This record gives sequence, structure tokens and C-alpha cells, in this order.
Amino acid sequence: MRRQAAIFSALLAAMALPGLAQAQSTGSTDSKTVGIIGTVPAMCFGGTLTGDGTFDLGVLVDLTTGQLRTDLTAPNKLLVGSYCTSRSSITVSATPLEAQNYQAAAPNGFSRVVHYQASAAGWTALPATYSTANASNAAATQSRSTAFTGDITVAISNFSTAGGASLRLVGDPSYRGVVTVTLAAVN
Repeated sequence: MRRQAAIFSALLAAMALPGLAQAQSTGSTDSKTVGIIGTVPAMCFGGTLTGDGTFDLGVLVDLTTGQLRTDLTAPNKLLVGSYCTSRSSITVSATPLEAQNYQAAAPNGFSRVVHYQASAAGWTALPATYSTANASNAAATQSRSTAFTGDITVAISNFSTAGGASLRLVGDPSYRGVVTVTLAAVN
């Protein structure tokens, strides 16, 4: 018991010394750093297509001549809210308008294919363009070096009859083609 009393007395004496108390609590700080990490993957969203998702050209031919109309137009389509979280590329591709029911080779003086140019604008300084009549489409892919969000305008134009303007289109209730716009993140 004496030993415990002596230790207790020594502790009380140490606490009573002003210099000892100050040495324990003033002028000393310590800090630790805890890192925080997270990731955002490189990803793209092609947006939401406005309208019904179809370029409806109506009757493709001049009803007097049977040849492709020279005044074919279609309202642009909009991909709203498109984005990529990193560098990216936009690519547009297309298939020609082709007769779906008339599958045989077109007879002399006729064609079953309409070519056109598809474009996707607003993502890069120059629009991505693709012509279904061309064997090569170097401008179909465009790149940007930063993340981006915005709307993409998709358009079709420059219609032509495969085989030449003097050919008539074969009768078919369904000529169909497709335009595809692809956004791709680039690491």
C-alpha cells in the first residue's frame, strides 16, 4: 500500500509543476493525411433521338417521269444530350435506300438503289459525313480532344439513283436505308 501511495504522491507532484504540464500540451501538433480516390470511366451516351426516329421521304420519284425526285428533302433529326467523358470520336455510317420487296436485278433502264449523303454535325468542328455511293469515306470519323456534351444534328441529302440519273426506280412500296451515329471514348 505504501508503494501505491508513493506513486500517487509523485503523480500529484508532477501535475503541480507548471513546466511539466505545459510541455505536454503546448507547441506540439501532429497531422496525418488520408487520401481519397475514385474513378470516372471513359464513357459516351449518344443522346435521345427527337421525333419518331425515321427520315420519311415519301414518294421518291417524280410521278410524271418515274425518275428520282430532284427536290427530296427531310427534316434534320436531333440527338439531344449526347456526351463523352473523355476524348472521343464520332462516326456516321449509312446504307443506301434499297427496294425491299423487289430483290431481283433491276431490268435495263431501272435501278433499285438510291444513294445519299448522311452527316452528323455539332460534335466536332467539321461534321462527320458518309456517302453511300463512295467506296471510301475518310470524313466519316471525326475526333475531338476533350470531353464534351451537346446535341448532334443528323441530316441526309444529295440523293442520286445508283447507275445514273437517267434510270428509273423499280416500283416497290418499301425502300429502306439506315443512318448510324456512333460516339466512342478514346483513352
